[in-house]
Amino acid sequence: MNASATLTESLRGGLIVSCQAMPSHSLDDPEIIAALAEAVVAGGAVGIRADAPQNIQAIRKRSKIPIIGIWKRNQKGSGVIITPCLEDVLTVSEAGAEVVALDATFRHWPKKEYLEELVQEAKARSSALLMADVSNLAEGVRATQIGFDFVATTLSGYTGEEESQAEEPDLSLIRQFKQLPDNSIPIIAEGRISTPKQAAEALRAGAFAVVVGTAITRPQVLTEKFCAALEEAQA
Repeated sequence: MNASATLTESLRGGLIVSCQAMPSHSLDDPEIIAALAEAVVAGGAVGIRADAPQNIQAIRKRSKIPIIGIWKRNQKGSGVIITPCLEDVLTVSEAGAEVVALDATFRHWPKKEYLEELVQEAKARSSALLMADVSNLAEGVRATQIGFDFVATTLSGYTGEEESQAEEPDLSLIRQFKQLPDNSIPIIAEGRISTPKQAAEALRAGAFAVVVGTAITRPQVLTEKFCAALEEAQA
């Protein structure tokens, strides 16, 4: 089994935890993010999803499990913010991420880079595996055709006409992927997975692995929900 296959297999059936903090958030510090990552690894996480090179570097110093790296960057004239350029993919890989995730939707890309060209160049210049963050089945199919190693449901419900106020994970999209004739590419469930039960349901629906973020690593968001519930109870 080669290194890529070994890495992929290490994620099978496991929990990947997204350790991120919003800008200006009290947790937005590389050492704090790395401590969060260390804690979830101790709890059994098989992988970490992290944003920005400095955070990836800090996590790598304290953990040896696979890192799925991204770099959220606002680009003028584009709705694409997740690792939007080839240079970003390479920087995230060099920071220590074995897998780099990027927006693989049909939205306009910055610098007029075509996604197919970006994937080819990234494969030629980096050893990192590539994960396609998609919002629907058609985008996932294209991602498998142009060379991505994983497809993730990360952007389902968050782009253009697909944008919604859904609160549940998109298990139907996972099932659609698994019903395709060529369904060998690993499908990663991500987005609005808030409970252990939902994570288990995602695996049963056909997910290769499951990503959970807010429900584990964003105490401010969770606290706000509890406070809102208490206020409603007293209204």
